[in-house]
Amino acid sequence: MSKAGTDAKKAFDMAYHGQVSTLKALLAQNENLKLQVDENERTLLHWAALGGHDELVSHLLSLKVPVDPRDDMGMTPLILAASAGREKVVNILIREGAAVNAKNNEGHSALQYAASKNWHPICEKLLENDVDINIADKYGATPLHRAASKGNIEIVKLLLTKGRNLNIDQQDRYGNTALHMACEEDRVEEAKLLVQMGARLEIQNKKEETPFDFCSRALANQLKEISNEN
Repeated sequence: MSKAGTDAKKAFDMAYHGQVSTLKALLAQNENLKLQVDENERTLLHWAALGGHDELVSHLLSLKVPVDPRDDMGMTPLILAASAGREKVVNILIREGAAVNAKNNEGHSALQYAASKNWHPICEKLLENDVDINIADKYGATPLHRAASKGNIEIVKLLLTKGRNLNIDQQDRYGNTALHMACEEDRVEEAKLLVQMGARLEIQNKKEETPFDFCSRALANQLKEISNEN
């Protein structure tokens, strides 16, 4: 491996492990490293964001590196940071103009990852910055689908109460709504909250199944009561 290749490999490791001072010195000697990519097309910014090193992220951005480079899976630094729960890095990237609605090759976005992994502050930050609350992956699943199916009740509450233009009954490619998913996974509190907030019980998926077809008898009775009260 050439010296340039060795320096680049070292730099990626330093970025991920947050060796800020050493990496700054290396960049001062060879600023071209700031735009180098590894075998997965990841830049130093990708690795610093994934590692959660906010000081290093800020330094790299001060060197005018692109804020939204994509790796071979279409992951941007913001998507990686959101997936890993790196709140400070997410804040910096958004402040510096990162595309909040970027998707990777599977259609997954920063909000979808954060909703799925229960990163409440990151979801809130994204919602404050005009993220598309109904953004869907290639299977049609939205952040609400993910949060409801995972049982992330606080994220479900956040999406229902603070998200603008939420389509509570949006269907995925199989015709399932978030309520279908909550019922299928026996997420009782999430299902009840969805119905309280207006989710429809009669919607059929592509197999002509309603949420009731996924419910236990006890949950079905509770949902009927809530629906009748509404």
